[in-house]
Amino acid sequence: IASLPAKLINGGIAGMVGVTCVFPIDLAKTRLQNQRSGQQLYKNMIDCLIKTVKSEGYFGMYRGAAVNLTLVTPEKAIKLAANDFFRHQLSNGGKLTVFKEMLAGCCAGMCQVIVTTPMEMLKIQMQDAGRLAAQQRVIPSVVTSLKMGGTTALLSRSYNASPAPQTISAIKITSELLSTKGVTGLYKGLGATLMRDMPFSVVYFPLFAHLHQLGRHSSEDPSVPFYWSFMSGCLAGCLAAVAVSPCDVIKTRLQSIKKGANEESYNGVVDCVRKILRKEGPGAFLKGASCRALVIAPLFGIAQVIYFVGVGEFLLGYTPHSIYSA
Repeated sequence: IASLPAKLINGGIAGMVGVTCVFPIDLAKTRLQNQRSGQQLYKNMIDCLIKTVKSEGYFGMYRGAAVNLTLVTPEKAIKLAANDFFRHQLSNGGKLTVFKEMLAGCCAGMCQVIVTTPMEMLKIQMQDAGRLAAQQRVIPSVVTSLKMGGTTALLSRSYNASPAPQTISAIKITSELLSTKGVTGLYKGLGATLMRDMPFSVVYFPLFAHLHQLGRHSSEDPSVPFYWSFMSGCLAGCLAAVAVSPCDVIKTRLQSIKKGANEESYNGVVDCVRKILRKEGPGAFLKGASCRALVIAPLFGIAQVIYFVGVGEFLLGYTPHSIYSA
């Protein structure tokens, strides 16, 4: 495809802009998904963000953002460009069936995990560090309070009185994983990542394509207003994100290396599902679902606007065109 470089640029720019806008919500999602029943530090997304700012400062909401911003460009570029490539190959100059659209999305999801898995692995360690540090501070406070016959008011005060958690770096985490487990250490949770990203792409891309077509002026004029691209990306992304939210919970739990007090470890996807069901119930699989929807919806809305406006084509001197014109 002649405009593949432009598509890569579009995907990269879209990913960077989108991640910058929604990263704090993504951090809240990770922390909510990782906390266990009976050890809840955060009541909801807003409570999580407020406590994060109090204990770690404003930039605490952007823990792991550097990793995401570095790797989201190739990740989004691969995802969007791969879907375009497979749609082009499967169409053979004709109209795509829904099955072929889903197949193209599935293949795109398979391709992106090359970058997604290590990116998510590193990001999760950094995002969850504040929760683990807060848990370590809160538990002794609660124990002391109970011994003195007091209340658990210390639970909220600990966020103000305690120092910020020790900073960790992605480079340090990467070097430790490579030295102890090799390259496979960075790909822990690969199966769970595939289990999330493939169904997501199967739902998202066909749904977006059909929603986007509804905004066309006419069959003779296939152009679509930018706001329609944005809304189509938001709606398709939101529905796809909620649909695969249980898989995202499993992936997050499997990729979390450090555990808090009394937090169990998992030996693969099946073991993770079994333990979550037994100890936390089916509702645990929807932890952070609203946060994930709030992350993915604008992320893909922004991505599609940039993609369809043709920023990459403009920078390279091409004529912008729709990737779904086939």
